[in-house]
Amino acid sequence: MKKITQKIRLITSIFMGLSLPAKSNAQLPYYEPVSGVSGTLKSVGSDSLNNIMALWVENFQAIYTNVTIQFEGKGSSTAPPALTEGIAQLGPMSRQMKVEELDNFETKYGYKPTRVEVALDALAVFVHKDNPIKGLSLQQLDSIFSNTYKKGGSPINRWGAVGLGGSWKNKAISIYGRNSLSGTYGYFKKIALDKGNFTSRVQEKPDSSSVVLSISSNLSGIGYSGVGYLTSGVRGIPIDGAEPIFENCITGDYPLARFLNIYVNKKPGKKLDKLTFEFLRFALSQEGQEVVEIYGYFPMESELAEKVLLGLE
Repeated sequence: MKKITQKIRLITSIFMGLSLPAKSNAQLPYYEPVSGVSGTLKSVGSDSLNNIMALWVENFQAIYTNVTIQFEGKGSSTAPPALTEGIAQLGPMSRQMKVEELDNFETKYGYKPTRVEVALDALAVFVHKDNPIKGLSLQQLDSIFSNTYKKGGSPINRWGAVGLGGSWKNKAISIYGRNSLSGTYGYFKKIALDKGNFTSRVQEKPDSSSVVLSISSNLSGIGYSGVGYLTSGVRGIPIDGAEPIFENCITGDYPLARFLNIYVNKKPGKKLDKLTFEFLRFALSQEGQEVVEIYGYFPMESELAEKVLLGLE
């Protein structure tokens, strides 16, 4: 365990130059291994959690050498059917399940799946690092990304329309986003667009990394993804005057804050199976939440993490 913790902290020191300020929670317990943990887990779901899941899996399998974990992250919308059909035991999602997804699961099992919050995220709006924009409002985001303007605005196609002058005034805004399989797509649509429609000018990308790479390669680019995908080529801008940082997510000042979740199949009144429970206990331990910070997301507060785990026992 000591070697694993040291490895996590070494990686943290490498990544910290790119990530937003981390918020270690010293009150979280360190993970204590237990006996009798073996078997196979499969995880299907969110792309936003891919990097975190990869390091969780690597470190968990280093503790339990008889455990095999497979995971794929193509989008949150792939999690509910995989969980319902029994293909996966873990369903990472960057949004909450929709009513119809919950109903499909309940129709088969007679109860709803259990949502486990594992990290806090600021869904960031990124622009090129050299873009001088100081921030945007939710209404301006709606006017840039949608064609329905449910927040009362009007079309915004050029940077001059949001206050930039000089050579920026007539620059056309290049818009990047995710596809409809993505929970990030769904959450942004719900909050930023008031459930309106995206404009056809949005260039859809298959994953968050591609969104950020496109923006870093295009001076006029703008797009959204989990804050953990921040790179040196882009910057996350304030929305409604609040920066995408931990404190603003906790207070509710940042309007695009959200939990990252893992859904599991837990029958009411019954304990979660040992392997799945221990993986989640590791994810919500000090070591697990240090992994969350490595990739620029924000850790769970100790009281909430404890409450989440109690609900699984």
